[in-house]
Amino acid sequence: MKIEYEDSFVKISGLLGGEDYVKVSRALLNNENATDEEIASATGLKINMVRKCLYDLFGRSLITGIRVRDLKRGWFVYRWKAQRDQVDGFIDNQKRKALERLVQRLAYEESNEFYHCGSVSCRKYTFNEAMEVSFRCQACTKSLNLVNNAEIKEALSWKIAEIQKEST
Repeated sequence: MKIEYEDSFVKISGLLGGEDYVKVSRALLNNENATDEEIASATGLKINMVRKCLYDLFGRSLITGIRVRDLKRGWFVYRWKAQRDQVDGFIDNQKRKALERLVQRLAYEESNEFYHCGSVSCRKYTFNEAMEVSFRCQACTKSLNLVNNAEIKEALSWKIAEIQKEST
């Protein structure tokens, strides 16, 4: 049975590593318990790229690998299998991590005043950093002005609320 539709396992793989990951994940869905060589043959990718994709997906617990002895050659090979039941847990874990980072960033934005010179290529300074450099940009020597970060705080708050709403 060939699986041709795009399920969440394939979509997540694509988000993680692009088109090569999509090819590998499709091959895994179409040929359960495939070796890396079989996947390389099915996808047309080089064996090193296939292994990179497999090890990354394995490290994220999206696939499993079983070591078996190849009867023809006598050495050990891995047979890989997609763990589609792990995709929802992976997504939930990624959302939780993103939520934690957004909450930390919002707290940082709320607890600091920021100063900037107005040049796109220059960095933003906290109040204490700006004080240390006498409110002069270290890159371009322009004076530093207070930055209104209300829009950033509003956007962070909105995204936090969206993720929390999805999780309930």
